Amino acid sequence: MNVEYINAFVKASTEVLNNFVTEKFTVGKPTIRKNPFPTKEIVIMLGITGEIKGQAVFSLSEEMAKTIASGMMMGMPVPEIDEMAKSALSELGNMIMGNSATLLFNQGIQIDITPPTLVRGNSIEISSAGMETILVPLISSVGDVEFDIGIKKT
Repeated sequence: MNVEYINAFVKASTEVLNNFVTEKFTVGKPTIRKNPFPTKEIVIMLGITGEIKGQAVFSLSEEMAKTIASGMMMGMPVPEIDEMAKSALSELGNMIMGNSATLLFNQGIQIDITPPTLVRGNSIEISSAGMETILVPLISSVGDVEFDIGIKKT
């Protein structure tokens, strides 16, 4: 897996998250995931197609999801993950992946993204069909986001 590709996704993720959460995100130590891998309660998944293909998975606790959704809605309180909060979190995935696509385009790599899928529940496991997945923890003092990226050049 090309580190330059991964760096584009990580850079876009931290930049977008830092626009909506007052406590800034930093990047933790990346690790390789074994399949299937566990997630937190809220999962946002997007597919990647084009010159590279794969998937991006953002996993966060319900409390972190409320914090981010509130930030995306200009500080409006988010007491529960309702349809508006789900929409905001899905849009977060779109924004991150759209910024990633722009960064990759500037490197000469063309990608497209699929619409986000939001899954909510306990004991969710994700399997990435034979693709190596790298976990990049995005860490802030108010909570963490687990960013799992699995990509390969087509």
